[in-house]
Amino acid sequence: MIGNAPAHPPYWASARRTLARRDPVLGDIIRAHPRVRLRTRGDPFQTLARSIVGQQISVKAADSVWGRLVAVAPAMTPDAILRVRRDRLARAGLSRRKVEYIRDLAARFRGGTLHPQRWPAMDDEAVIGELVAVRGIGRWTAEMFLIFNLLRPDVLPVDDLGLRKAVSLHYRGGEPIGAAELRAFGGAWAPWRSVATWYLWRSLDPVPVEY
Repeated sequence: MIGNAPAHPPYWASARRTLARRDPVLGDIIRAHPRVRLRTRGDPFQTLARSIVGQQISVKAADSVWGRLVAVAPAMTPDAILRVRRDRLARAGLSRRKVEYIRDLAARFRGGTLHPQRWPAMDDEAVIGELVAVRGIGRWTAEMFLIFNLLRPDVLPVDDLGLRKAVSLHYRGGEPIGAAELRAFGGAWAPWRSVATWYLWRSLDPVPVEY
């Protein structure tokens, strides 16, 4: 865990009440999921590695690949990943590109070119800037890290397909919404856009994802 980050966000109850009062549609979704909330496993390397595994595949497929990956590298540390041959990582279900991404991530953690101890004190965009320098980590993956590891309260991942689908379904009668429109639309949820996003994900998949 980075620093003293809590397993659950301390702001969650306040954010739920504010969003439910402000947005009736979101309020219905929040009330439909009273006993679940965002959690973090707290390990920065595992959070980023799981995000890479989950890129462009379903949650179910990502969970399956992650389970096989843990089977070949049970400690799931940078050193553990670097000790596993590339072909064994590929047999766990990773594409050739994702094998290279996860190995590059592990090498950067081991080599000290990433500074997770500093991230809690950095603002969102500064953390994103450091993370996107890593191969295979784009803005979406960095935003997942902000939400699931650092528990940042006001992240709106406008490129996330699940979030776009949920907004389209609940607010626009199925009409698609683009990134720019979603950014403007989501402004009403500030400063709790991470919480709104999480509940909109729950409206599509009631089982919480934990990175």
